[in-house]
Amino acid sequence: MKETVRHVAQMVDETPRVDVTATFDEWRELLTELKFRIAERFTLNRDPSTDELDSYGDAATGPAGSLAAYTGPEIDWLVHSWIGDPRTGFVNLHLTAWLGPQVRVPHLGTALLLWPDGWFYVDAIPRGDLVGDTSYFDSYYAANDEPWLKFKEEHPDFAWFTSRTGFIRGSLSPTAYCYSFPSTRPNLDTVADLLRARVDQWLGWVAAAEPVPAEEQSALAARDLAMRRNIAERDPANVMGERMFGAQLTERLVRALWGGDRVLPRPAA
Repeated sequence: MKETVRHVAQMVDETPRVDVTATFDEWRELLTELKFRIAERFTLNRDPSTDELDSYGDAATGPAGSLAAYTGPEIDWLVHSWIGDPRTGFVNLHLTAWLGPQVRVPHLGTALLLWPDGWFYVDAIPRGDLVGDTSYFDSYYAANDEPWLKFKEEHPDFAWFTSRTGFIRGSLSPTAYCYSFPSTRPNLDTVADLLRARVDQWLGWVAAAEPVPAEEQSALAARDLAMRRNIAERDPANVMGERMFGAQLTERLVRALWGGDRVLPRPAA
């Protein structure tokens, strides 16, 4: 089994620069499609704190990006974003949906990266103790165990990505997908099919979810926010934002990822 054990910055620095605009455009369309599928199920309202981040930088001359965050009665924080310079081979795209405390369904995390080879991540971000609460594991992770193992066996082009940061490794569920790969047509199709399937599965979980008792919702909401903030602030890839846009804008982008400047209220707990 192949494995990648490098920081994102190392991957970028050690690889010749190549224009990846075509793949970037394809992936933007893919995440827009998935966001539309989520918006068909949930009421989403753009948080005004991200209005000015709808477009930053200048894509015609260098690095640029876009970040939009949404909330709603059942969605705590949904982020749809990209950052980078596809002409020089680096771009990072995100679609992440954090649910409100009314249900315990895992949050949905997806990310796509070009450096200029491909990298992707998709996970059901746990909201419970997978070892202490076996019913939670069985509800959301047991069925994905066998497909996860088969993926590693059936797709030798994909190299498992092991973060050099222990905190990030600890944030992954046992059935997270986190791989680097050559950006060939078959591999791109594999990633797109997997992301579509995981979003469909996640929406199915939401449809079948039982409500969380009212007295437990505040604690769940507090845990969700702490996790989201910690993951955003400790992401080693933040250094790429600082390289392109400096510390001040990068800090603002990181706050937008977890909702540090949000205007609209969180879902009622």
